[in-house]
Amino acid sequence: MPSAKLRAATILHAFERAEAELVGKAVVLTDGKAGTVESVSLDELHGLRISIAGHDGKWPVSTIKLVQK
Repeated sequence: MPSAKLRAATILHAFERAEAELVGKAVVLTDGKAGTVESVSLDELHGLRISIAGHDGKWPVSTIKLVQK
């Protein structure tokens, strides 16, 4: 497999793992917003972003303070 395809496959695999780990989990963000993760998306400028039920917008995954175990 060419190296570009291998890197792309690695990125997609990591995205799928992050999505499986976060969707449906309760989270608290550093700004105090809390709720259940509805979706995870990939933003070319900011990396992984999450949307939370009951809140408009998407936040960088780096702002997660606590995740339900």
